[in-house]
Amino acid sequence: MIDIRSLIARIKKTDRLMLVGLLVVLVLAVLVAAVLPKFVFRIQEGETEQSDVSQTLYRHPLTGVTMYEQIDLPQVFSVMIDNHEEAWPPAGIDQAFLVIEAPVEAGISRILAFFSQEVEVEQIGPVRSARPYYLDWASEFDAVYAHVGGSNEALDLIASGGTFDMNQYWWGEYFWRANGNRFAPHNVFTSSELLNAFYRVREEAGVAPARLYDLWTWKDPEPTGKDGTGLHVDFWSPVYLVDWKYDGETGQYLRSQFNEPHVTEAGEQIVADNIAVVVTEIEIIDNVGRREIRTTGEGEGYVLQDGIVIEAMWKKPSSSERLKFYNRTTGEEIVMNAGITWIEIVGSEEDIRIE
Repeated sequence: MIDIRSLIARIKKTDRLMLVGLLVVLVLAVLVAAVLPKFVFRIQEGETEQSDVSQTLYRHPLTGVTMYEQIDLPQVFSVMIDNHEEAWPPAGIDQAFLVIEAPVEAGISRILAFFSQEVEVEQIGPVRSARPYYLDWASEFDAVYAHVGGSNEALDLIASGGTFDMNQYWWGEYFWRANGNRFAPHNVFTSSELLNAFYRVREEAGVAPARLYDLWTWKDPEPTGKDGTGLHVDFWSPVYLVDWKYDGETGQYLRSQFNEPHVTEAGEQIVADNIAVVVTEIEIIDNVGRREIRTTGEGEGYVLQDGIVIEAMWKKPSSSERLKFYNRTTGEEIVMNAGITWIEIVGSEEDIRIE
């Protein structure tokens, strides 16, 4: 039998060092062969798990934008926005997920802009007075309804209950008046911070309603890369002529007013991913020119998205239920593009031109 110890003792010092090195390399090779496959498998397994997570996408309840986490229904804030020419340009309206535009007295349009609770907007306005038909649209979301006073009919409806009211007359600390080139009554503003502060106060007082609103169905926009169908709305010529032009590169619609790009105070042109039209009964009810607008029931309309127009039926069963749009031919609910939606309220098809 070979005596290993005596054999090693006879090896020269340099040979001994070489042997030790070889033994170390051999041991390392064995360890790598045993451990590396498991390590690589863990990495691959982790990559697979990450890939699976990335495929689990959710949509924001109000915008339809894809998200990696599911969220609860956000609180909604609705703000009456002045669209009188002396109130231009508006502030913050480009951060709204939904905007409803309808005529008030003299054919001037007024805008109800809806904001999701988590969106930060430093300045929103100018804020103007309430009209009764806007209350029905705000009620769809149990939304905070921010305004400055209102018509007698609107204020009576608010007093009767059912509106999450934020009237500047009673809650002035949540608004401010701008100085400089803004003049009353076109100079009242609020912000997402103030809207959230108001909501927290009312929530602590136990008067904030539950968030039980219905949702639209969503899809991703499909830019065509070419020109598409646009919309012309005639609220009152020539100042309040509205045009929506489709941009095939972005898949969005660009808004113009008075034959000029309609821009915000930040200089950004207003855009939308869906344009919907509600054709309904509009009646002048007094010598000032105030309107009565039918908001519930159903009627004909249109939805413009991805450069095409869909002939639609709009339905809103009651003041508190969600306004939705259905394909006039198939009867199926129209799937909206994720992003921003503008709804134009008109009294006749003669008030619009689709081209």
